[in-house]
Amino acid sequence: MIGFSFARLMALLRKESIQIVRDATTLRMIIALPIMQLFLFGYAINSDPKHLPAGLLSIESSKYERTIAAALNNSGYYDLRQIRSEAEADEGLARGDLLFVVEIPPGFDRAVDRGENPSVLVDADATDPTAIGNAVAALSSVLTDLNRDLPPIRRAAPQTPPVNFIVHARYNPEQLTVLNIVPGLLVIVLTFSTLFVTTLSITRERERGTMENLLAMPVRPVEVMIAKIVPYIFIGYLQVGLIIIASVVFFDLPVRGSLPLMLAAIGVFIASNLALGVTFSTIAASQMQAVQLAQFTLMPSFLLSGFMFPFRGMPAWAQAVGNVFPTTHAIRIVRGMLLKGNGWSEIAPEIWPMALFTVVVIAFAIWRYRETLD
Repeated sequence: MIGFSFARLMALLRKESIQIVRDATTLRMIIALPIMQLFLFGYAINSDPKHLPAGLLSIESSKYERTIAAALNNSGYYDLRQIRSEAEADEGLARGDLLFVVEIPPGFDRAVDRGENPSVLVDADATDPTAIGNAVAALSSVLTDLNRDLPPIRRAAPQTPPVNFIVHARYNPEQLTVLNIVPGLLVIVLTFSTLFVTTLSITRERERGTMENLLAMPVRPVEVMIAKIVPYIFIGYLQVGLIIIASVVFFDLPVRGSLPLMLAAIGVFIASNLALGVTFSTIAASQMQAVQLAQFTLMPSFLLSGFMFPFRGMPAWAQAVGNVFPTTHAIRIVRGMLLKGNGWSEIAPEIWPMALFTVVVIAFAIWRYRETLD
């Protein structure tokens, strides 16, 4: 039996070190991944979102209304803008352009001065309860500012608040977190399954030695890409069906929108992930590198999509990066259609970025595949 040798061990360590240094892609991933995590968690993630888009619906522009608007803006949680009608308010909430609508009734100033304790209705988009929680709690501070503007006779008897804020949690009245998590989880599961499957497609052919047979066939690169993608679209739809059925049965998930329309929109998302996976497969020299590229993309796409943390709480640059990933748009589509009953007009602004992403990525994959053939 051969005994332990430090000389042989040092030789093996030297061999492994040289191999790691020569694998530049893996080395870059090892260095870049923790740095990306540090910056994302340090700068982009915020569980206390502020400057949330809000609409102010009022007929009059009176003293107390201006006080309420100024107090809401000064709280840091609301970015108020005037809206003209309830239809505009409903449309803004459905699209996600507004997270709150503050509706002040007519004759508000006179009712406050008379001590009638009028109500101010606050419609809140409760599809993500964590995004609006602190903003709703900040409504109590508005009463302090309003008390300073009351006439002396009202300030002398502050036993009742001058107004009541009635919060109407739209789309998720009980503010159940599960109704926010489950639709997003559908998108996340699809991302994992579709991205990793095609990420290994071409590299697996290369490592198994079957790539030569594929190259010898009279096929065009675009035909290879479509053949690699289409079968997994059907598998993705199978997963979607199983998740929706389980969510409805076990979690009472509402399905308020058109299911066929949602499935069509999800098809674009599935295609975008499959296209990205094929692109990674053409770039990577091995299956390990392909998986590392996929992992490097998954983290920002999850963290910046609004699935785990409120999207509105992120800085502008993080929101811009998040909007590049199809995951962000798919989560908005699924949540909007299941919880809000959104239709084509509401989801169209989310579909074209995913379609554009798919076209660009497929074009790059075809270009890389052609380079491999040379």
